[in-house]
Amino acid sequence: MKIARFSVDGLIAFGIIDDDEIVVLKGDPMFAGYDTTGQRVALRDVKLLAPVIPRSKIVGMAWSYFADEAEQAAAAHGEPQFFLKPNTSVVGPGDAIVLPVSSANVHVEGELAIVIGKIAKNVSVADAEDAIFGFTIANDVTARDLLERDGQLTRAKSFDSFCPLGPVIDTEYDWTAFTVESRINGKAFQKGTAALLKHTVAEMISFVSSVFTLLPGDVILTGAPDRSASVVHGDTVQIEVPGIGVLSNPVHRA
Repeated sequence: MKIARFSVDGLIAFGIIDDDEIVVLKGDPMFAGYDTTGQRVALRDVKLLAPVIPRSKIVGMAWSYFADEAEQAAAAHGEPQFFLKPNTSVVGPGDAIVLPVSSANVHVEGELAIVIGKIAKNVSVADAEDAIFGFTIANDVTARDLLERDGQLTRAKSFDSFCPLGPVIDTEYDWTAFTVESRINGKAFQKGTAALLKHTVAEMISFVSSVFTLLPGDVILTGAPDRSASVVHGDTVQIEVPGIGVLSNPVHRA
């Protein structure tokens, strides 16, 4: 089931994608269930928004892919590593990634994102996937020059618009065989598959929940395969995960 958050005629609502229409829901399905209003609207008539605005936090998994099968065979997996992004960094499909005046080297990375659907604290790997509401697509944006200057991730990853999410949440998505491809102006710069992840989705959730409580609406970015790429004013970034869709965002200078 694909869940959209959208605006139409000045109102914001949630709905279920049904071909080229949206079945309108009475509320946020994460909290209110799937009761419908009986209304349908055409997809072409709505603006899709970020499908979730995390009420608490965005967790980004770092260095979460092996470079290739040889490295995978030779290297120990180790513990997952992660960072945090504020919920104010979230924007939706079609919204601009705004290049801050303080940075001259902004990079983008496409990732599969987990949307948490229930409170999770110290969950086991076996139980971790029960905490998942669904999956969406993320673009983890980073001011690389500020990262190098600061020596840590917080400022570089926290600017407004540095976490596009969308276009929908798929509540039945099978992450085990996903692929992600990232493009700038139609040219691919990044492609990866679940096969080279260092840790499973369940292992990521279990580990993060051992550190702090995950809340409904929290988002975990599963990490980026391959390399990032720099963007400039006027670019358009597209992140595609087959089965979920394409997340597209223009790039503007502040």
